[in-house]
Amino acid sequence: MLAIETHALTKDFNGLRAVDGLDLEVRQGEIFGFLGPNGAGKTTTIRMLMDIIKPDSGRIEILGQPLQPSTLDRIGYLPEERGLYRKIKTVDCLTYLAVLKGMERRTARERALALLERVDLAEFADKKVETLSRGMQQKAQFVATLVHDPELLILDEPFQGLDPLNTELLKEMVRELHGQGKTIIFSTHQMNQVEELCDRILLIDHGQTVLYGPLREIQARYAPHAVRFRGQALPTDLPGTQRLERQEEGFVAYLAEGVTPSLFLRQLVERGAEITHFEVVTPPLEEIFIEVVEKRRRR
Repeated sequence: MLAIETHALTKDFNGLRAVDGLDLEVRQGEIFGFLGPNGAGKTTTIRMLMDIIKPDSGRIEILGQPLQPSTLDRIGYLPEERGLYRKIKTVDCLTYLAVLKGMERRTARERALALLERVDLAEFADKKVETLSRGMQQKAQFVATLVHDPELLILDEPFQGLDPLNTELLKEMVRELHGQGKTIIFSTHQMNQVEELCDRILLIDHGQTVLYGPLREIQARYAPHAVRFRGQALPTDLPGTQRLERQEEGFVAYLAEGVTPSLFLRQLVERGAEITHFEVVTPPLEEIFIEVVEKRRRR
């Protein structure tokens, strides 16, 4: 069973098409990266998945069934616009939100307290939300997303406003949730975080699919035919290269057509080179993102 499936999903606003025939499958138990430049249609798509707005056409299935109110209780949603009740105690706010999702009050409170402990906010449980710092409120909002133990989590910029230490804390929790079999949709502009956490990705632009599939396959598709290496006793004439670039830690060799990385390495060793590091160059997702979007917009 798929966690999310959409078919030909479309939404217009005053004649502007925000989402244009989007087909999407998110598998159960994966961390899925949902990416796109500003105005690409990400937030509109997420709001349709959450039944906040209705599509003009197309089909949505969540956790194996058509979208319906009862399905939403099985989802944890962290919106980009934060929204905790600021005038009540933090633990009371979290408990109330879990009860709204169908959890028994005592269980909800116990779970809220345990999660506040997990994110280093236990001492602020009885403090009003408005007294928490921005970073603390962000962690509390994250707890609100998972306090009712959802099967599916949709996280929109979950690390926004956090320092590096707390970012790592929430990443660790995301990995733990993944290990428990939860499905996680992760939307962010931080490409390094996507590379670190996600199994597959969808990149949309102007509401349409641009890149879709396993992250490693996409990176391999856009990889230059190049290797990065360090070593000693390197030959002065490197075989099978179009050009060589010296970097702070070694070299990048752009290989000639027909020369594989393994063949290039073998030739280096046969010429007496002592190789201490060797890897095929993989482009950062950010470079792919910029290249694909800019190319598309030049058309």
